[in-house]
Amino acid sequence: MAEWVELRSDTFTKPSPAMRRAMADAEVGDDVFQEDPTVNALQERAAERFGKEAALYVPTGSMGNETAIKVFTSPGDEIVVEEHAHVVLYELGGPAAISQVMIKPVPGAAGVMDAADVAAAIRAPSALFNHTTLVCMENTHNYGGGTVWPLEDFRAVAKVAHERDCSVFLDGARIFNASIASGIPVSEYAAEVDALSFCFSKGLGAPVGSMLVGSTEFIAHARKVRRMLGGGMRQVGVLAAAAAYAFDNNVERLAEDHANARRLAEGFADALPGSIDPATVTTNIVMIELLGRDELAVSGALWDAGVRILPTGTSRLRAVTHLDVDRAGIERAIVAFRDAIASA
Repeated sequence: MAEWVELRSDTFTKPSPAMRRAMADAEVGDDVFQEDPTVNALQERAAERFGKEAALYVPTGSMGNETAIKVFTSPGDEIVVEEHAHVVLYELGGPAAISQVMIKPVPGAAGVMDAADVAAAIRAPSALFNHTTLVCMENTHNYGGGTVWPLEDFRAVAKVAHERDCSVFLDGARIFNASIASGIPVSEYAAEVDALSFCFSKGLGAPVGSMLVGSTEFIAHARKVRRMLGGGMRQVGVLAAAAAYAFDNNVERLAEDHANARRLAEGFADALPGSIDPATVTTNIVMIELLGRDELAVSGALWDAGVRILPTGTSRLRAVTHLDVDRAGIERAIVAFRDAIASA
C-alpha cells in the first residue's frame, strides 16, 4: 500500500531535511541557566513578533497553558473558560491538579464566547464564593472546528475581563492559522491579552515545542513554574532551531493547508450531504458529522484504505490538514470517505 494519508492531527508533521540540518547545526548551551543562544534568540523573536516584552520556550502547549494558569491564579480561584476549550477537555484536569482552581465553563458558538456571558460568569471577590481571576480564550478553537475568533468579539471578551480585574490568557496553539485565515497580525490578538501560548509542533511543522509570551514579570514567574513542572531542559537549542526554521519557512504556507481543508470538506459534503458545510471551514480542521453512522466503522474503513482520521466518539470525525498532506492525499481521502460511506 502507498504511504498513509495522515489526517488525525497536524501534530503528526515530521521535520523536513532542511529543518533537520538546522537542528544539527544549532549552537547550544544550558537553557536552565539561560545560556542556550539558539533558545534565547528564538524567545526574543517570538516576543518581538507578538509585541510583548518576553517569551519562554516550553516543551508542550499543555505545559504552556497550565504554567500560565498557575502564574495568574491562587488556589481556590475560579477561571472562566469556554466549555469545550482544550484546557477543559484535553489537559487531564490540569487546572485542578496543578493550580487547585475551579473552572467555570461558558457556552460558545463554535468555541467563541459572548462577552455578556463572560461578564455574567465572572464573580467578584466575596467571602461566600470563589473569586474569578482569569479568563481563558482559545484561537483557533480546536473542538469548534478550527474556528477563528472575530477580532471584535475577541476584544469584547478581553475588555469585560479586564474591567472586572481578571487577567486574560490566550491558548493560541494555532494562532498563526487564525492570522493567515483572517489577515490579522498575531500582534493584534496579543495586544488584547496579558499572555498567550502558541505551538511550533502543529501546523508549523517543528517536532517539539511551544512558546509562552507575555510581560517580563509574567515570564520570570513562568520560568519558575516550568522548572517545577519538569520543563527545564538543557541543550534544547537543537529543538529551538527547528522552531526557528518553522518561523522562517512555514507560516505563510499555512494557507495551503486551509485550501486543502476546504477541498476535503467539499468532497466529504458531496459524499455525505449534511455532514459538513464547507463554508464553515476557515483553517485546517474539518469536523465531519456522520449523521448517526458508527464513527469507528467509518474510520476503520478509511484506515483500511490508507487514510488515518480521528473518531471523536460522538458519531463525528476530525480531519486536520498539514504540510505532510498534499492535494493528491486530499483527493485520495475523499475517494476513501465516499467508499466508506457507501459501505457503512
